[in-house]
Amino acid sequence: MIASLAIQHSKRLLWSVAPGVMRFKVSRRTHWKWSIGILVGDSPLQLNAPRQVKNPVLTCDDISDVHAGFVADPFMLRRDGIWYMFFEVLNLKTEMGEIGLATSRDGFSWEYQGIVLEGSRHLSYPHVFQFEGDCYMVPESWKSGAATLYRADQFPWRWSRVTNLLEGYRFADSSIFHHQGRWWMFSETSTPGHHGILKLFGSERPDGPWVEHPASPVVVGDICASRPAGRVIELDGRLIRFSQDPPPRYGTAVHAFEILELTPDVYRERPLSRSRVLGPGEESWNRDGMHHLDAHVLDDGSWIACVDGFRWV
Repeated sequence: MIASLAIQHSKRLLWSVAPGVMRFKVSRRTHWKWSIGILVGDSPLQLNAPRQVKNPVLTCDDISDVHAGFVADPFMLRRDGIWYMFFEVLNLKTEMGEIGLATSRDGFSWEYQGIVLEGSRHLSYPHVFQFEGDCYMVPESWKSGAATLYRADQFPWRWSRVTNLLEGYRFADSSIFHHQGRWWMFSETSTPGHHGILKLFGSERPDGPWVEHPASPVVVGDICASRPAGRVIELDGRLIRFSQDPPPRYGTAVHAFEILELTPDVYRERPLSRSRVLGPGEESWNRDGMHHLDAHVLDDGSWIACVDGFRWV
């Protein structure tokens, strides 16, 4: 999520507390510009820009139906030979995030299609997945106090609300995945005075009911490990989750954690590496930070990922 407070065009917004509980100091001289890129590699932990791609592949300049301040939080899925990318679009008129769509045949060249989901509250982090032939989305809307499930009635354009999966907290960057016959969901639930809290929930089905895991919260007080940074993936039989590493400012980098054990009763994890999976890049579009990764394995065993990055301008 790029918080709805962080949306004033031509203002600089500095992150000063834990993600999910943000305050910003404002300078009128500069603002941050988020864009979306594509990376590839033999491993989702070692990704690089492909030679045939000029990153970023999507910027606010590509958005044709609203006056956009930035694009961020991309998620992809492949359906009938087409790649579909859903992502946050900051609408400068409403000062709220909306969910945009782009498509690609090869995963490298992308064409913006339009806004597919908007609401009365800020939307971001459109986590999309497939279940029993249907496509679902859990976008973040932390001000609503719920994590809400949507289903595509007419994919990819028309989405309808199914149900609130979770209620009672400000759920940030909820990330759903399937493992050993059950569905699981991470969600960051920090509140003022209680920073760096990552909760874990489980369910028999993605539409619920969801119950909190006995080991939850699985992270407390660690802002470098609590905020989800994209889809949970399986790599060589291991489950990997990604987290945002905010210092020195929101959106700086991404770290990986290996989930060592996940059952209805037990949860264990370890940092996969002390080095960052993603961080400030050498190109101008991501020179000041990266905070999101959605990686997918291809038929040849290599990986492709959509990522985001920002720079101060």
